[in-house]
Amino acid sequence: MEYILLLFGGLLAGTIGSLVGLGGGIVIVPLLLGLGAVSILPMSPQIAVGTSMITVVFTGLASTLAYMKLKRVDYKSSLYLFVGSGPGGIAGSWVNRYLNDDSFSLYFGIFIILVAILLTLKHKQKRVEKPKKTGIQRQFTTTEGDIYTYGFHLTVAIPIAFLIGFISGLFGIGGGSLLVPALILLFSFPPHIAIPTSMLIVFLSAIVSAITHITLGNVNWLFALLLIPGAWFGGKLGAYINSKLSSNTIVTILRIVLVIVGIRMIV
Repeated sequence: MEYILLLFGGLLAGTIGSLVGLGGGIVIVPLLLGLGAVSILPMSPQIAVGTSMITVVFTGLASTLAYMKLKRVDYKSSLYLFVGSGPGGIAGSWVNRYLNDDSFSLYFGIFIILVAILLTLKHKQKRVEKPKKTGIQRQFTTTEGDIYTYGFHLTVAIPIAFLIGFISGLFGIGGGSLLVPALILLFSFPPHIAIPTSMLIVFLSAIVSAITHITLGNVNWLFALLLIPGAWFGGKLGAYINSKLSSNTIVTILRIVLVIVGIRMIV
């Protein structure tokens, strides 16, 4: 039964993670901890996070390739932000060693709900469509002909990316749960560009975090192999669904998913 849950869990995680740019770990980590609680299989927070990061690599790769075909990935911004998120992922993976079961679940749940609340409050505010003409400037035209101008300062963006990478390595979630709101709220990315761009950053950051967790022995390879096929196809499916939905619908789905998972982890 556990193996069947892992196969379907990987598909669900990949689909949700790709759809709203989370990476999938936000589903996989609670799933693995839940299986550890009801079975004889040992599952510490460290093993759950390390195994999740392996799966997030494949979710990120599958969804990024799908978004590339839709021409929605901002490559330049992704590489700039990876400069911060990569080292942050390594640091978070090392700090993860010091969390026990109870503290991990509590901090993880509170973190997720705070992100959902922040996104709910800020999404109602009007985005800045014309940022100052300094720093990195980007422009995107939607299929409807709407033009979005957005940008960021490296001195602000890289530290934020480091923090997001740190949380990603710490909780095994891919970092998209903070990265997508940051891109949308702080830098005025349109959601249909923020999510694909987030998935590329998640993919790159997950690689370095996964390598770190492998060196620490934090991976259940049997579980990872069962999760990967579903995560791969789910990543492609989520990207396809994303292309069919409006920006407001995507943000609404993101908020609902974050609240549900956060409450579940705290309980």
